[in-house]
Amino acid sequence: MSILVVGEQRDGALNQMSLETLAAARQMGVQLNLPVHAALFGKGAAQAAAALPAAVTVIEHPLLESYTADAASLAVRQLIEKLSARVVLFPHTYQVRDYAPKLATSIDRVLVSDVIAHQVDGAALTLVRQLFHGKVNAAVRFTGEPPFFASLQAGAYRADTLQAAPASVEGFTPQIAPEQVRSRPLELFRESARAVDLSAADIIVSVGRGIKDPENLPLIEQLAKALNAEIAASRPICDNGWLPMERQVGSSGQTVAPKMYMAIGISGAIQHLVGMKGSKIVVAINKDPEAPIFEIADYGIVGDLFQVVPALIEALKK
Repeated sequence: MSILVVGEQRDGALNQMSLETLAAARQMGVQLNLPVHAALFGKGAAQAAAALPAAVTVIEHPLLESYTADAASLAVRQLIEKLSARVVLFPHTYQVRDYAPKLATSIDRVLVSDVIAHQVDGAALTLVRQLFHGKVNAAVRFTGEPPFFASLQAGAYRADTLQAAPASVEGFTPQIAPEQVRSRPLELFRESARAVDLSAADIIVSVGRGIKDPENLPLIEQLAKALNAEIAASRPICDNGWLPMERQVGSSGQTVAPKMYMAIGISGAIQHLVGMKGSKIVVAINKDPEAPIFEIADYGIVGDLFQVVPALIEALKK
């Protein structure tokens, strides 16, 4: 029995969420006393495997070179059987959302998606996922026989907690017949071009309604420059066109987990908190002492941002 992490890569570049999923698996492995294995498939998988500090199986087959849900689910299912995996974890990516439910259903199992945390009681694994845009946390426990499937939300677990471990790579060739692949690969899904990937930022300065006017945004830009940070925003700022949609953080924007997240003039609606609650340190600046953002902030400054931010900039310059 083991825990299997099925990561994701594209043309040899490992998806960052694969490392987060491995970090979660390591925690579960210690608590459940199970070894952890990782797997990758697709063109460039052998190259990407070197970035995973774990025992990695590269699933190799010509029909996996171009992604299809049919081939992916067939291949991963055979590896699960080979390793006798008890728990199978995936990063909650677009590709996983496509093939993982098909895989789980093919062996009469369910997939618990978008997991944000877990608990272990003895040998029982409980997963936590959010409902209604994060307003409710639901605890889910598996019944029946393994394997158990789950996908993990971006930022729910921190990749920087991974300890170095000797990496080993081996190959595995599944049995896949051409007639079993009913779909035909088309051009890969690509998100709209972004000036920045906020999920990779160490420090984020995020602005909300409190900025009042787009003409005041240069003040936030100065602070971000002083902190060597990226700029983000809550939904109203992007809806108004003050910042591009690619800068939005929240349930309908990007999910981030930086080392520090500075929320300026953001009240802290649940839709926004869903996108940044995985941040290591949260700093909030808001003139309303009752703003919900202060409930999750590690450091809070109650005051007018137009007085606080210039003072911060001056202090940082010194």
